[in-house]
Amino acid sequence: MVRGPNPGNGERSSVHYLGSAGPGSPRRRPRALDGGDPLAPGALALEPDPRTGEGWSGAGGRWLLWPLRVVLWATLLVIAFRGVTAIVFDGNSASPVARTGPASAKSAQFPAAQFPAAQFPVSQFPVSLAEAYAAAFGRVYLNFSPQTQGQREQQLAAFLPASVAAANPDLGWNGTGQLSLQSEQVAGIAVQDLQHAVVTLLASVNGQLMELGVPVAASGGGVVVSGEPAWLPAPAPITLPSAAPGRSDPVAQSQLRNELPLFFQAYATGDSAALSQFTVKGMSLTGLGGAVTFDSIAALVVPSGGTARQISVTVIWQLAGQPGEDVSKLEMTYRMSVVDTQSGKWYVKEVSASTEAVGGR
Repeated sequence: MVRGPNPGNGERSSVHYLGSAGPGSPRRRPRALDGGDPLAPGALALEPDPRTGEGWSGAGGRWLLWPLRVVLWATLLVIAFRGVTAIVFDGNSASPVARTGPASAKSAQFPAAQFPAAQFPVSQFPVSLAEAYAAAFGRVYLNFSPQTQGQREQQLAAFLPASVAAANPDLGWNGTGQLSLQSEQVAGIAVQDLQHAVVTLLASVNGQLMELGVPVAASGGGVVVSGEPAWLPAPAPITLPSAAPGRSDPVAQSQLRNELPLFFQAYATGDSAALSQFTVKGMSLTGLGGAVTFDSIAALVVPSGGTARQISVTVIWQLAGQPGEDVSKLEMTYRMSVVDTQSGKWYVKEVSASTEAVGGR
């Protein structure tokens, strides 16, 4: 049993309290953090107070441990939650979202099993393949006559699903009359969903300009005309705005009228040595290689300006023909960029087609 001090006689027992630290008693060391809970009771053992010689038992500050534990676990939970959500949302954004077209797309005139769901987004629809396929189909579809009906049916069958070719071998034609295709090219394509698109062809048939809308379906590297095409109107012509008349430079116009005939003679033959005498230094210009012969200049417009001008030149070419035949002539308008070197001589910098309206000079 441990005795305390006697308050009556002022003497102190030789037996001290176990919590006291004598002059030679060893100092308490902090506990090593060996993987245990850093906030567990007793883990934060402090050295004795040099003024009293007594160590802190921790009872007075133990209430701080639970708030610290709450903060630590809350931080760990937030980090874990954000990591899980990042993985989930990144996975969803990386995987493509399958999109389905309108319900009408399911009513195509070919078996659904023949064209399984496409494995690529709409942006990867085989546009070039569909356009080329529709153009080849148009060259067959826009030509018919009773004399070639059987041949046309066989050719159309190569572009159609078997069910459509069997039920409608002429694809809407009643077998009478004639249609003749003069020219055709792709005007555009409208992709509707993963498998369907409409290719628009610009064509001239029986001397008339028109557009043909061809429905096309594609899947797994294959393509087919999925139904009857549609005859559409040709693009409507527009009215060009009238250009305001500009002031012409008579001096520069006179100088260029003397120089341009020699230039266009060299331009017609494609003689590079001769062309270099009329072009800006360092510029290489390719001529027409003798396809035409220079005849004359029909019109020349030279606006006022500085040392560099944008001019419009209308040239009459002679076309090569057979000996003894009448000479064919063709009038064409060019836009030219010319530069004056301050010596009264103009040099050609660029030759291109003109946007000027016919008869607008």
